[in-house]
Amino acid sequence: MVDFVGRRQELARLERELRKVAAGVGGERPGRCVMLRGRRRVGKSRLVERFAERSGAPFLFYAATGASPRDDLARLARDAQVSTLPLAGLVAAARPESWDAAFDLLAAALPADRASVLVIDEVPYLMDADGAFEGMLQRAWDRVLETKPVLLVLIGSDLSMMEALNSYGRPFHQRGREMVLGPLNPAEVGRMLGLEPAEAFDAALVTGGLPLICAEWPRGAGLWDFLGEALSDPVSALLVSAERSLAAEFPPQAQARTVLAAIGSGERTFTNIARAAGGIGATPLQRALELLTDKRIVAAELPVSLRPSKDRRYRVADPYLRFWLHLLGPAMEEIERGRGDLTLARIRESWTSWRGRAVEPLIREALARILPDDQLPAAPAVGGYWTRTNDVEIDIIGADRAPIAKELLFLGSIKWLEQSPFDRHDLAALHRHRAALTDEPVPVVAVSRSGVGCPGLDAVYGPGDLLTAWPL
Repeated sequence: MVDFVGRRQELARLERELRKVAAGVGGERPGRCVMLRGRRRVGKSRLVERFAERSGAPFLFYAATGASPRDDLARLARDAQVSTLPLAGLVAAARPESWDAAFDLLAAALPADRASVLVIDEVPYLMDADGAFEGMLQRAWDRVLETKPVLLVLIGSDLSMMEALNSYGRPFHQRGREMVLGPLNPAEVGRMLGLEPAEAFDAALVTGGLPLICAEWPRGAGLWDFLGEALSDPVSALLVSAERSLAAEFPPQAQARTVLAAIGSGERTFTNIARAAGGIGATPLQRALELLTDKRIVAAELPVSLRPSKDRRYRVADPYLRFWLHLLGPAMEEIERGRGDLTLARIRESWTSWRGRAVEPLIREALARILPDDQLPAAPAVGGYWTRTNDVEIDIIGADRAPIAKELLFLGSIKWLEQSPFDRHDLAALHRHRAALTDEPVPVVAVSRSGVGCPGLDAVYGPGDLLTAWPL
C-alpha cells in the first residue's frame, strides 16, 4: 500500500517491542509501553493499525476525541465493542465513568496467557492542566497494566505535550519508550511516486512527505500536472490537510495563527513578522513565537559563526505547511469558486524563488546525514550564516558546533535552478562571503540542481547525491 512506503523500520520496531512482551509472558511485569509522536497526518494511527492487524495479537484501538471526559469514556466503550480482545465486552458493558475505572476494566480484559496490544490515540486530548489523567495512567500502569503481557501504544500529534508526558517530574516519567514518526523523506517520496531525484525534492517540498497527499499524486506525474489536478478539487488532500491541522492546533481566534501566517508569507525577522501580523506588540509576539516553536511548527535559527549573533530568523518547519501558507492558503476563496488556474499561474511565477529558499533546510539535513564522505569531514552542525542586513549570506556552514562554533569545517552555496549550473560567478561570490566570515582557507562546497560549470570547488553535490542521505 502506498501509505506504507518507507515505514519498514517503524513497523519492525513495533514488532520487536511486541516480541519482547511475548517473551516476558509468565514474568511479573511483561508489559511494555511505546509513546509515538509525530505531526498530524503523517500516518501515525494507520501505522499502528497496520502493525496491530498484521501482528495477529488481540488488540483494542481507542481514539480520544477531546469532546468531554464523558464523551471520551463513552467512545472507549464503543471502540471496545469492535476490539479483538477476548474479554473486551467487559469494557463495553460496564461503560466506565472515570479513567481509574476504565483502566481497571481494560486490565481485566487483557489476556494473561498471550501478548496483546492496547492503543490510546490522541493522548494529548486526555491530558488536563492538573495532570489528573497522567496520574491515573501512571497508577494503572504500575499497579495492573504492566503486570499483563500487553504492548501499550500511546499516540499523540501535539509534540510538546507528548514530550512532556515522559519528562522528568511528570507521573509517567520513564515508563514509556519514545518513538517519533516523521513524514516520508525525499527518497521515499521519489520511490513512491516514481520520480527522478530532482523531481523527488520538488514533490517533497509540496507534499511535505504526508502520505495522504502523496497518495493523490499519480505515479510518474510531473509537479505541474499534479498541482493542476489538486487545485481543481477544493477538497483535495493538498488543499484541506493544512486547514484541518491548523484548526486542531489553534482555536480560530488564536494570535499564534496570525503570526504563523506572517512567517508563512515569507517574513523571517522579529520586526518584519510583527509588521506583517498587523503591528502586533513585542510581548504578545514573543509569546506567540514561543508557542509556535514549542509545538515544533516554527523553527527559530541563529547563524552558525565563530562569533555570537542575535540575528534570529524564523521559518515554518514543515515544508508542506510552508507551501500552503505562502501559495495556497491566501488563494482558497479563488480555488473554491473554480479558479484554481489563476492560483496555478501565480505558483508558476514564484516557484523558482520560493523553492530556492524552501529547499535549503532539506539540503542541510541531507548533508548532515551523508557526511563524512570522500569529499568532506563529518560536521556535528550544518546550518547557514547571515548578517542583519543580508550583505553576507552563506547557504551552508559546516562546523564543530552551533550556533557559536570553535571551528568552521566547510561553507557552501546552493544553486537550485533548472538549466543553470553553478559557475565561476557563483564561486567568486562564495569566496567573497567566505572572506567576510573568516581568513582561514575553509573548504568551499557547491550544491547544484543542474551541475557545476567551473573548477575550484572542494566538494560538489547534486540531487542524486543528496538523495542517498535517506537509504531505502
